[in-house]
Amino acid sequence: MARYTNAKCKLCRREGERLYLRGARCHSPKCAIARRPHPPGAQSFRRKRLSDYGLQLREKQKAKRIFGVLERQFRRYYSIASRKKGNKGDNLMTVLESRLDNVVFLAGFAESRNHARQVIRHGHITVNGKKVSIPSFLVKPEMVVGAVQKDKSKKLIENSLELAKGEIVPPWLACDPKVMEVKVLKLPQADEFSFPIQSNLIVELLAK
Repeated sequence: MARYTNAKCKLCRREGERLYLRGARCHSPKCAIARRPHPPGAQSFRRKRLSDYGLQLREKQKAKRIFGVLERQFRRYYSIASRKKGNKGDNLMTVLESRLDNVVFLAGFAESRNHARQVIRHGHITVNGKKVSIPSFLVKPEMVVGAVQKDKSKKLIENSLELAKGEIVPPWLACDPKVMEVKVLKLPQADEFSFPIQSNLIVELLAK
């Protein structure tokens, strides 16, 4: 599968805000946004006013980059959201937030969503007691996400939990650091999403 392998800090600079793609570095003075708060490229200092289409596109790109999904997968998520009742934008964000890699990150089991994908692919995470190595796996209410019962897996997650001390776990998740498990209480609502994204602009773009 194709995957973005260039400098992740360029993605934050392109969107003009921290997307928290590199864990602790994003909170430090070394963050690219703090040092160079302008888009990458030779002509980046001359900001242009975006059209309506440009605003919609930037919001879609931001969502894709935060959750680490490619265009085809993103449109598949939009198709899933469109078939559900209610607001399409909120439905889309609920699907994205329900990804296993996002849950692992929000629970503090990984430093970033990218790190969470790596942890999952390397076989350190279980769902309801069974090992799952697919970062895009969509969790459902009452599912329990935990660490594989091996010293290597436990140590890896312990280190991430230590770094995540003080971070607030969203109310739709119930995390127990002592046993390294997080239970999905329900699917997130609009006021519980982990990142402020104007999903209505994404819907306007994809509905054309």
